[in-house]
Amino acid sequence: MTFKFDKLYRLGAWGAALCMIAICALVASQVFSRLVDALLVLVGFERLGINITGVSEMASYLLVGATFLGLAYTFVHHAHIRVTLLITRMPSAWRVWFEVFGLSVAIILSVLLCYGLITLVRESLAYNDVSSGFLSIPLWIPQTVLIVGVALLCLALIEALWMALRIAFQDPSRFRELMPSDESDTP
Repeated sequence: MTFKFDKLYRLGAWGAALCMIAICALVASQVFSRLVDALLVLVGFERLGINITGVSEMASYLLVGATFLGLAYTFVHHAHIRVTLLITRMPSAWRVWFEVFGLSVAIILSVLLCYGLITLVRESLAYNDVSSGFLSIPLWIPQTVLIVGVALLCLALIEALWMALRIAFQDPSRFRELMPSDESDTP
């Protein structure tokens, strides 16, 4: 299956990658500053005391951003875990309808999650909620990243459902679930 909005999903994946790079940079700088302090003490000097406040808080928000921004990309590229033990033994005509059912349930749950997150952002903006850690980060900022990630997943699910429905109504016998091992077998 080819997705029309694949560039948009890749943009989400790049956002997830940037979040992961930022986590690595924050943790590495914290470790490096502690290492420098330990070496200075070992040699007989006093510590510099360089400490980045709120590293764990920033890293946790970045990790959530990386997770949610990567959802659509991993779905489109078949990197989500799927249990297909029963479905693979079904005829193609049945399998496509099970796929339609599964995608429909996933869309409903994703839309409900997106709606709940939008409500959460509205409340955070109305009450001027900020994080309770060392840093006073407005909570609507990381919550908005969650909305973007779930919205991208909703779009990818809708696109996959549309393709599955087209196959279900046109020629259900040609449906087969595209897994990474199946794509290499394509003639």
